[in-house]
Amino acid sequence: MGNPWARKNPLMSLWLSGANAWAGTARSFWTAEAGRQQAAATRQMMELWAPPGPGAKKKRRRKVR
Repeated sequence: MGNPWARKNPLMSLWLSGANAWAGTARSFWTAEAGRQQAAATRQMMELWAPPGPGAKKKRRRKVR
């Protein structure tokens, strides 16, 4: 007789698949957020240590209609 604890459980499989999908979505969200924060910190550091020269122009903003 086989071990009853070693059998596949379809409910557990569905639950783990859903949890894995949710974890992947959360991981990609937090990875993207960390990248955005790192880019912002790098931009801020560059503005502090290497300000634009006297000939540099500001970016023009588009008018919102």
